[in-house]
Amino acid sequence: MKSGFWMVAATFLTAMAFSTVPTPLWPLYQQADGFPTSMVTVAFSAYAVGVLISLFLAGHVSDWVGRRRVLLPGVLLEILAAALFLANHELPVLIIARVICGLGTGLITATATAHLGDLAARAGIRYSGHVATAANLGGLGLGPLVSGFLAQYVDGPLTTVYIVFLVLLAVCAIGVTLVPETVTATPRRYRPQRVSVPSAARREYFVTAAGAFTAFALFGLFTSLTPKLLAASVGTSSALLSGAVSCAVFLFGVLAQLSSGRLGLDRQLTIGVGALVGGVAVLLAGGVAGSLTLFVLAGALAGAGAGLLFKGAMASAARLADPAAKGEAAAGVFLAGYLGLTVPIMGLGAAARYVSLTTGLIAFCLVILVLLAGVGLQLRTLRA
Repeated sequence: MKSGFWMVAATFLTAMAFSTVPTPLWPLYQQADGFPTSMVTVAFSAYAVGVLISLFLAGHVSDWVGRRRVLLPGVLLEILAAALFLANHELPVLIIARVICGLGTGLITATATAHLGDLAARAGIRYSGHVATAANLGGLGLGPLVSGFLAQYVDGPLTTVYIVFLVLLAVCAIGVTLVPETVTATPRRYRPQRVSVPSAARREYFVTAAGAFTAFALFGLFTSLTPKLLAASVGTSSALLSGAVSCAVFLFGVLAQLSSGRLGLDRQLTIGVGALVGGVAVLLAGGVAGSLTLFVLAGALAGAGAGLLFKGAMASAARLADPAAKGEAAAGVFLAGYLGLTVPIMGLGAAARYVSLTTGLIAFCLVILVLLAGVGLQLRTLRA
């Protein structure tokens, strides 16, 4: 069971890392095909669309069809996406590959987390939640670091990294077939994942969902436009530096989540909002001043704040929901989060067609600060 647990963890980590591989490569794609920054945000957002479709249509079905029967198709979808990235880097193909990658990620995220919990219970492992967190956010941070390093120092920056991940994902697919199944397949009438809002606590639920929206908006910013923002604000085009900054965001998100076990829910949300406000304020200053130091510090603060805020939002949704509707309440928070991952970033991309990216970044930061101020004030009122 322990070997199966670590195989699933490795698969989860690899798949999440693959999903952020394009982060430092977007400027190279633009140079190769000549599409504008607004199309980068479209290609990036296509991934979130795929994740949402997958989560709501199939992310929950492993509870009755079996974990491996969902996890393996998820990995195979990632392999298909890697093959598309490897075969062609024209914009329509990139968008299709990103959607397919999102579809696979949606299947893997929900299923791997549940599978790790099942295997840990049977093997007597007590830290499955920490491993799932590290694989999830840690993988998201590892992807741009690996692709940035390979793009900087290895020939074929738009192909080498996909060959590497194609091999890793193929190994994971084989490994998944050998992992013990933990769910006995049972016939059940299919229905998509529902979303429900706790009727007795609608206001608090919507406030926490808004927190998830802002947290994912910052994750989206650093995983889509970091190379362009560094080039516009700091004047560097290093793929490795872009990957390292994106990695730092998720690294601090992981550390914040793993170190918050003894914090109460209210303190998690409060500290998360405060750190995110600090991160956005420093990002605003860094964009205006053109300071790399401030940009990196902003990523670390924003990552820690976003990690805590999303963790608190998920815990809050579970606390507010009826016992029979916890999954439906969590689905609503995920919906808010992935809307945050797409809508603000596409807005920033569209604005970049008419104003400088630095000006667009300033506007983005101001909007997020207003949203965070609203979330913070509402949380304070609710706790009064």
